[in-house]
Amino acid sequence: MRITEEQVRLLALCRIKGASWYFLAREAQQHGIESLWRGEVNELSPEAYKTAQLIKEHASELDRLTAHARADAQRAFDAGAHLVTVLDDGYPTTLRLIFNLPPFLFVHGSIGEADLRSVAVVGTRQASEDGLKRARRMSRLLCERGVTVVSGLARGIDTAAHTAALEAGGRTIAVIGTGILKCYPKENKQLAEHITQNGAVVSQFWPDAPGATYTFPRRNVTMSGIAQGTVVIEASSTSGAKMQARLAIEHGKKVFLLRSLTQAQPWAQEYVESRGAMMVDDVDDVASALSSPDRIQAVDARRAQLTLDFGQPG
Repeated sequence: MRITEEQVRLLALCRIKGASWYFLAREAQQHGIESLWRGEVNELSPEAYKTAQLIKEHASELDRLTAHARADAQRAFDAGAHLVTVLDDGYPTTLRLIFNLPPFLFVHGSIGEADLRSVAVVGTRQASEDGLKRARRMSRLLCERGVTVVSGLARGIDTAAHTAALEAGGRTIAVIGTGILKCYPKENKQLAEHITQNGAVVSQFWPDAPGATYTFPRRNVTMSGIAQGTVVIEASSTSGAKMQARLAIEHGKKVFLLRSLTQAQPWAQEYVESRGAMMVDDVDDVASALSSPDRIQAVDARRAQLTLDFGQPG
């Protein structure tokens, strides 16, 4: 395995307790790692100021943190995964377009340009039989239209979505709320292994990190970001799937709510009426709203150019 000096430095900075990972990702993506490594930042925000101070305060510990970072990457590699950071061309373009992107991903499997045409299919863990049927049908038909199905490997709707995508011979990406060396729930370990053969299992956490109360909401941020849009199959007002719908709207992504969900849940009706979500009846309503990979690449190119232009002196 080859890990670059820039990659390992970014991981080392992420090991500083209290440093904002989202800020580190934005700053590294826009300005590289060299000035950041010295605690010099361009972004004007409280989290930028705090993180810059922490980097300077921990300057004497960076060698130790670098060694930890190399060891993390090696453990992931030994398990069959590889590292992708915001500094790398292989970082998902869809994910670059959000403001709270993760600085690094450990990926078991592969993510390619075809996966830019992707939709997250999400819903409750305590799914009804009708909900499971709808999730399987949506995933199967999306795959038949060349769309990659993204979900979170959880019980219920997520499991149904991943399984149906694989059975249809399509691609699927599991964004997990643990380290890449863990599997939650444990009964989905075999499913995760199958996903790596025709898609990817993706983690934004340290390789051996367990699931925690904060990791699954962060996972939803990344799941929203890595897909062009989110389809919510079945979810209550307290579900993580509802939270992901909100995040997707904040990210400027498409949000698709099944008619059955909209009719059953007041929150879903409110999202359609006043928050820009789309009520959908079938898969064609979803697939027709997606952009081509070329268009996504063009949007990212414009984002990068605007960043450069903004930083130029007047």
